[in-house]
Amino acid sequence: MQLPFFFEENLPAHDELILSEESSKHIVQVLRMHASGQLLITNGNGEVLTAVIITADKKKTAVKITGRTLYPGHTSKVSIAVSLVKNKNRFEWLLEKAAEIGVSEIIPLICRRTEKQHFKHDRMKNILVSAMLQSQQAWLPALQEPVKFEEIIKDPPCQHKFIAHCAEGQKRPLYQEISAGNNQPQQGDRLILIGPEGDFTKDEIDIAIQHNFIAVSLGETRLRTETAGLVAAVLLLNR
Repeated sequence: MQLPFFFEENLPAHDELILSEESSKHIVQVLRMHASGQLLITNGNGEVLTAVIITADKKKTAVKITGRTLYPGHTSKVSIAVSLVKNKNRFEWLLEKAAEIGVSEIIPLICRRTEKQHFKHDRMKNILVSAMLQSQQAWLPALQEPVKFEEIIKDPPCQHKFIAHCAEGQKRPLYQEISAGNNQPQQGDRLILIGPEGDFTKDEIDIAIQHNFIAVSLGETRLRTETAGLVAAVLLLNR
């Protein structure tokens, strides 16, 4: 049976830790754990601690650290810049699934056709944390503040840049673009732009291509924004 898994942003160098009230409450009131119970703690930066409960308290549970493990991150960073959508539940669904499959970074994107939406960073981050813990991972995806389309295309620090769109024009399937010769995967960080309901405008597509983004398709069917984001992430992570 797997040990309960918790998130604590700041982990100590010494061997004892007082857990946050949120973690403490879950340990005592939901899991009903007691002193001597074992658990795992991660900071979302690859470090996982094994710990034993010293004092079970619903506000300040104290634990003794018995082991430390550092898990390496992905050799290539995968970032998805996805337009915010009118239905926030759909964007939150994408965040959850992206975290589960191991995306490195999520960038909420504001395009010309993006519907206005209030972005609650703390709520969105909590969704990512929950998904990371549920999928037993040690790396929390970076969640950026919303970025305007014109800003993100300027000079993103990655080797491979893509823009997925549904407009007519020259483009190849993403899975072909991310395969180098002899069907070997490209090396280096990857970023893909996913547009809003209604897609990118022609001007946005043209400007992205001028900034060395490669135009790609994600299949034969027209996908919702959040579905397109997940499909793109899966392809980029598995090539």
